[in-house]
Amino acid sequence: MDLEMDAAGMGQFRPTRRAACRLLSATALAALAWPGCGRATTSLVPESVTVLAPGPDGGMAELLATRAAGALARGLVRAAALRVSVLGGPDGITAANRFASSTLRDGPVLLLLPGLAVQAQLVGDSRARYEPRHWPGICGSVQPCLLALRPDAPLNAPLRIAVPSAAAPEVAALLALDLLGRANVPVFCPPADSTRRHAATEAAVRQAAADGLVLSGTRAEARAAELGLIPVFAFDGAGNARDPALPRVPALGELLPDPAQPDLLTAARAAAAALRAQALLVLPALTPADVVALWRGAARNWPEEAPDAPEAGARRIGPAEATLLLGTLCPPPDVALAYRLWLLRRLNYRSS
Repeated sequence: MDLEMDAAGMGQFRPTRRAACRLLSATALAALAWPGCGRATTSLVPESVTVLAPGPDGGMAELLATRAAGALARGLVRAAALRVSVLGGPDGITAANRFASSTLRDGPVLLLLPGLAVQAQLVGDSRARYEPRHWPGICGSVQPCLLALRPDAPLNAPLRIAVPSAAAPEVAALLALDLLGRANVPVFCPPADSTRRHAATEAAVRQAAADGLVLSGTRAEARAAELGLIPVFAFDGAGNARDPALPRVPALGELLPDPAQPDLLTAARAAAAALRAQALLVLPALTPADVVALWRGAARNWPEEAPDAPEAGARRIGPAEATLLLGTLCPPPDVALAYRLWLLRRLNYRSS
């Protein structure tokens, strides 16, 4: 799908000799990473860009990528064609692998990166052959995430928490409860349909086979009430603050202001961020700073466009919050190792 938008109202200007030299130098650097940019001495905007998005065709990721491409096209200082290319499944691993292996011959490429793809890399999934920590974030879409429990959950027995699998980001709730000193056991409920991630875990709660579960989306608090559950805590928002979508629910960091194992708290936040991040739009590693600034400037209006939240259960975020979220998603290597060791010790999970 090709989208093209003309910039308007830019006016005329006369750059000084020094400013012109800086602009020419920045354009030359950008041309090394973004083919076609060198032909335009007054702009870093490429003629065309491919936005890789996870499948399936017609799915939420393609819809979100198409909307983001349109917003970026409108925000650029010169017309450009942004084409959305759908690749692989909804976990985003195939698309991320292709993005990581792209070369200059592929032309300028952006990636719509779902949190699940980062989670796969965090737990050491052998299919994830990429390192997202080096991809500059442009903008994205996030959703709140909370742990809810039945009000009659046992006090003297381990809490039974419904989770999709040992590698799922919902497992962050088990780690958080461990850090809070509350005994718990997982109740594994693999989803039958990837588009209805919570269906199996919600069924376990309704059937009294589990005492709680992780819910996400802007209706998470309302959904908890419908299931007869009480929100216990929400996973932290940007900068480890209370999620603005859940102002009445305490953040995990508020319950653990001085954790005994800070590396595992960071790991829990990273795993939960994979569930909170519906998708992030990112640039390739080693993209010149001028080009990163160009695209972040083009995304400045993304959060304000369509304030009625066209993406189900999500909130749009701009460059600053996208950068913070990517930093949470990609903890330092020692934290990732601590999380993998916890998964092995606690859930007997070993990456494939």
